[in-house]
Amino acid sequence: MMAKQTKGRCRFCAKEFTRAGIIRHLDSCKSRAEKQGSGDKDRTAGYFELMITDRYLKEYWLVIDIEENMELEDLDSFIRDIWVECCGHLSAFRIDGVSYDSPSSFGGYDASESMQIQLNEILYVGQVFEYYYDFGSTTELIIAVKNYRRGPEQRDRLTLLARNNPPQFLCSTCGKEPAVWIDLEHYDDEKPFICGSCLEARRQNEDGDEAGDYYADNLLPVCNSPRMGV
Repeated sequence: MMAKQTKGRCRFCAKEFTRAGIIRHLDSCKSRAEKQGSGDKDRTAGYFELMITDRYLKEYWLVIDIEENMELEDLDSFIRDIWVECCGHLSAFRIDGVSYDSPSSFGGYDASESMQIQLNEILYVGQVFEYYYDFGSTTELIIAVKNYRRGPEQRDRLTLLARNNPPQFLCSTCGKEPAVWIDLEHYDDEKPFICGSCLEARRQNEDGDEAGDYYADNLLPVCNSPRMGV
């Protein structure tokens, strides 16, 4: 159902790279160096460069710069906003054997701590840790600390450096047009995608309030998120 590989566009120079190549590019991107090297040289800050990837759906990935004095709670909010939030579910980071939980969350880990802890107290280059959202239909992410740098303080304490381009899905009905909706009734049989034309044709063949309720309850939009359709 998913594409095998996606490319993403560098925020600074707009060139496209695969997930494997984007980190190497960002290290040497002249446009990035010019942009993030400008500013007040007397006010510097430290930044972690993080690669965030879905554990199973490798097509979905993000690369961000985040100021070291920000907290895990800030990273949690960013991930929720850009990728996973749907109904205010609980979440947790699992870092070096310790679980850092959102309020009222729980899990059977060795220890449980608050997300209100600064990143520079727990992160280091080369580290890989996990993030979980929703302990019912769980989305699992892998976060790798790729780099650390010091430079002029940026106005934005968290910057999206690159993101995968949206994977393209063909309609499961006609097999020709790009899909814009997911039909949850067919999600498990891996034929959930439907284009606007096929959806309209299906609607014209069905009448009544029950059909309207079905479409309201069973359709979700195709979106650039590993939680698409959940």
